[in-house]
Amino acid sequence: MLGEPPSHQILLAAGGQAGYLPVVTPTKIFGLTGGVGMGKTTVAQLLERRGVAVVDTDVLSRKVVEPGQPALAEIQEMFGSAVIAPDGSLRREELARRVFASDISRKQLEAILHPRIRTLWMAQAQEWRAAGIKLGVVVIPLLYETNSARHFDKVICVACAGTSQQQRLAARGWSAEQIQQRIAAQWPIERKMTSADHVVWAEGNLEVTMAQVDRILSQL
Repeated sequence: MLGEPPSHQILLAAGGQAGYLPVVTPTKIFGLTGGVGMGKTTVAQLLERRGVAVVDTDVLSRKVVEPGQPALAEIQEMFGSAVIAPDGSLRREELARRVFASDISRKQLEAILHPRIRTLWMAQAQEWRAAGIKLGVVVIPLLYETNSARHFDKVICVACAGTSQQQRLAARGWSAEQIQQRIAAQWPIERKMTSADHVVWAEGNLEVTMAQVDRILSQL
């Protein structure tokens, strides 16, 4: 008498013959978000250590504004030549100074960048699915603000105490005004935490953070 097929196989009957085919586990795509300066990059690196495929939209945002890219030309048309360096590259600090001082300017920039960035990470997610990757993670600082949660199986939010956030951002050389502008441009972290499926509290050392990451991965 035949036993049950292994849990990773299914029975196939064709042409009068029976056999087994492997079950293809669908790729899971997680979104990774959190407050500015709260540890998203660190958690993304820890996920990569565990063999998880990761794409960071901050990296993609730099690609779409490289010299010769249509987005850079649109930015120059919208904000003027002052945001373009002599070598034709984007003067990111000057652009940030302008857009974080004005909600209207920030939304104009987002209208140029976000659709292009979304196209890139969605294409990457499709490549992961085609390759049979078990889990892929997309790092998106403004995941909820851009209504992107609906594209993911789960969302991980990285958070820390407000005092730690302030200290980390000050260590980047940002002024108190710059810090406040960037925090104000995002959802409050409490709202992101309650909306997410998983929360990583990035206050402890790397071992503590890694333990939280491992706990999430164990639930796949």
